[in-house]
Amino acid sequence: MDFNLTDDQQAFRQAACAFAAKAMAPEAARWDIDHVFPVDVIREAGAMGFCGIYTPEAQGGMGLSRMDTSVIVEELARACPSTAAFITIHNMATWMVALFGTESVKDTIAPRMASGEWLGSYCLTEPGAGSDAGNLRTKAVRDGEGYRISGSKVFISGAGETQVLVVMARTGAQDSGAKGVSAFVLPADSDGIHYGKNEEKMGWHSQPTRQITFDNVYVPSGNRLGDEGDGFRIAMKGLDGGRLNIATCSLGGAQAALLRARDYMHERSQFGQSLAGFQALQFKLADMATNLVAARQMVRLAAFRLDQGDAEATLHCAMAKRFATDACFEVCNEALQLHGGYGYIREYPLERYLRDLRVHQILEGTNEIMRLIIARRVLEAGVAEAIQ
Repeated sequence: MDFNLTDDQQAFRQAACAFAAKAMAPEAARWDIDHVFPVDVIREAGAMGFCGIYTPEAQGGMGLSRMDTSVIVEELARACPSTAAFITIHNMATWMVALFGTESVKDTIAPRMASGEWLGSYCLTEPGAGSDAGNLRTKAVRDGEGYRISGSKVFISGAGETQVLVVMARTGAQDSGAKGVSAFVLPADSDGIHYGKNEEKMGWHSQPTRQITFDNVYVPSGNRLGDEGDGFRIAMKGLDGGRLNIATCSLGGAQAALLRARDYMHERSQFGQSLAGFQALQFKLADMATNLVAARQMVRLAAFRLDQGDAEATLHCAMAKRFATDACFEVCNEALQLHGGYGYIREYPLERYLRDLRVHQILEGTNEIMRLIIARRVLEAGVAEAIQ
C-alpha cells in the first residue's frame, strides 16, 4: 500500500478544501446557532460531484474509490463536520439506489440524487431497533403490484427536508430476523408519511433530525432495492462505507481543532512566555497529533481494504470507526482544554467541533457494537492474517 496520495487525490483534496473554505467555513457557526440546513450549499457540493462521490458514473456519480471519498470528506469536515456528515449519509443512500435499484430507478432517481437535485435520507433505526437492526418492525405488506409500508423510524438525518427516502422494512415474518428485511426507495412526500418535530440535539445542528411515521404508504414493486430479503445485506454493505465516512468526518473535525490549538499556543502568553513554550503543553500537542495521524492511517487502510473487496473489510472498517471516532473526539476535547475558558465559548469553534464529533461514537453502529464485531472475528480461528 502506497501511503502517498496520487495526483488525482491531491486534486480532489484541493478542490474540496477550496469549496469548504469558500462555501462552508464562513457560515458553519451561523448554521449551528440558527439550526440552518444549508440545502443550497449542499446542492453546490452536488454540482462539484460531492453528492455522488462513489456512485457509478453511469448513474451520474463520480465513480471514485472509498479512499478518494475519504480524502474529499475530510476536507469538507474541517469546515463543518455536521454538514459533511449529512453529505456522506446522502452519498450512502445514493449509492444504494444506484447499485441495487431497478433499471428504471437507476435511470430516474439515482442521477438526480447524485447531482444533489434530490437529497436523500436513510431510514434504518427504529424506536425499538437501534443496534439490533435485524429486529426492526416496520412492515412492508404486499398489495397488488406493490407494498404498503407501516411503522416508524427515528433519528433520521435530513427528514422533512429531503426528497427521497431509502427505507428498510420487514417483508418476512417477525421471527425471520435479518433475512426478512427488504429495502425500498420512495418519494419523501408520499401519502401516509408523517414527520415528527425537529429533535433538539447536542450537536449536528446544521441538519434536521426527525422521526418518520409510515401509515400504510404505497410503494411499487419497482422501487424495491434488490430482491425480497436483501435489505439487511444491503444495509450492512452500506454501513461498511458509512462507518468510514463518519470516521473521516471525525478526522476533519480533529484536524481543524488541532491546528487551531497550535495557533492559539503561539498567540497566547502566560507567566511571561507563549503557551508554545511550556513543555507540558508541547507533549499534549504531540499526543494529539500522533493519535490523529494514527486514526487517519487506520481509516485509509480500511478504505483500501474495502476498495480491494477484501474479505476482512468489515473488520477493518469497524476497527477504523471505533478508533478514529474515539481518538478524534479526544483530540477536540484536548484542543478545547488548551484554549482554557475561551474554548468553552462560541466565539471559538472548539465547542462546536466537540459537540458535532460526539455523536460519531454512537451512529453507524455504536463503538460498543464495533467492539463486538472486532472481538467476535478475532476470537475465530485463522484470523491472524486479518490483523497483520
